Amino acid sequence: MSTQANHTHSAASWPVQTAKARFSELLNASLTQGPQVVTYHGKEAAVLLPVAEWQRLKSLEPVSLKTLLLDRSNPDLLGLNIPSRKTWKLRKPLAL
Repeated sequence: MSTQANHTHSAASWPVQTAKARFSELLNASLTQGPQVVTYHGKEAAVLLPVAEWQRLKSLEPVSLKTLLLDRSNPDLLGLNIPSRKTWKLRKPLAL
C-alpha cells in the first residue's frame, strides 16, 4: 500500500486490494487528509472524499464551453489571452 502523497496529485494512492482490506483506514484518511485515490491494475480508478466536498462539487452549475469562453470576468481564462471582440481589426478583402 502507498499512502504517501502521489507527486502528481495531492491525494494519497491506495491499491484496490489494500483499500478493501483497510477500508476504515481509507475512510479515516479521506476525512482527515482529504481525497484518497483508489487504483485498479495500477491506474487511478476512483476517489474517496468527504461527503461535504462531494456535495459541493455536485452543486456546481455546469457551464457550457460557449459560456466559459465568452465569460469576460476571467480574462486569463485557462491561460488564454482572448481579446475583446471590440478590439478586433478586420482585414480588407484581398483583391482578386
